[in-house]
Amino acid sequence: METVGRGLLTREDFVDGPAHERSPLIFGKSEKMNEVERIVSQVANTDITVLLRGESGTGKELVAREICARSSRNDKPFVKVNCAAIPAGLLESELFGYEKGSFTGAINRKPGKFEFANHGTIFLDEISELHTSLQAKLLHVLQDNEFSRLGGDEDVSVDVRIITATNRQIEKELQNGNFREDLYYRINVVSIHLPPLRERKEDILELSEYFLRKYSAMFDKRYSCLSKTALNTLLSYDWPGNVRELENIIKKIVVLENEEFATRDIGSTSRIPVGEGNLSQNSAHGRIPLKRAGKLAAQEAEKQLIMGTLMETRWNRKKAAELLDISYKALLYKIKQSGLSRKRISV
Repeated sequence: METVGRGLLTREDFVDGPAHERSPLIFGKSEKMNEVERIVSQVANTDITVLLRGESGTGKELVAREICARSSRNDKPFVKVNCAAIPAGLLESELFGYEKGSFTGAINRKPGKFEFANHGTIFLDEISELHTSLQAKLLHVLQDNEFSRLGGDEDVSVDVRIITATNRQIEKELQNGNFREDLYYRINVVSIHLPPLRERKEDILELSEYFLRKYSAMFDKRYSCLSKTALNTLLSYDWPGNVRELENIIKKIVVLENEEFATRDIGSTSRIPVGEGNLSQNSAHGRIPLKRAGKLAAQEAEKQLIMGTLMETRWNRKKAAELLDISYKALLYKIKQSGLSRKRISV
């Protein structure tokens, strides 16, 4: 049996580096992300296989890196592979490497990414896109920690923690025969669902603050807080692109130093209207320091969510309570506390 580490290329050609050197994951203050962090804390320092699920832009790679950063492998390589970005004909050699002469143009042996991830973590993004011809080989790695290079006769032994992710309903791929059932159960030992940003709007302020600090330092700009208008726009938007879209908007605001231009497009597509009791009524200044606005913004986000749900149900409070996953009594209290009335909400 052959051991890894032989070849002409070096780890730096393939590996991102230790995960703890990257940007930290912000879990936020929402209950849903607190649950994500709880599971991450429980599984991080094990070698259990994790499947990350969620829409595009919810931060699956960040969670994968955070799991690695909290593990005993945190000083070892973190290798990312996007299974959807590499053609199926090339993915096998990228993952498992190839031997000299295994095909035309293979003038030297090339180690694969599994070899460069040895003793570390490999993150297989968009795992549902993995071609069926490679699923059996991946299953072999999961079962026996061994594989053979393309064109090779010897098995290569590795010690790799595998984390996978998908933004698709992988169960449908099972039903359609596009994904092996045995592989599914191997990668789905622990499943972590990342909620879309529209379901945790109370985290928008903390995320915005983080991105403001990050890009103000990166681009040498002095931009420490957002205006009341910009905050209202961010809170009233549905964020189909999730955290990635928010990050890009904040980056644009910092670079252009123009909130109105940067938020103009999202403001025109917001589906939940900004209520009368918004941030602009609670500040006499044009700008609000983000650290002081957290509680106020969370209340505003909750109020707007209730307003949008009441509009959607045409003021059917019982149905709205079910959609919001709270009791009918609690919803009545929040409606009264927020000063909402049917006359103030156009349906």
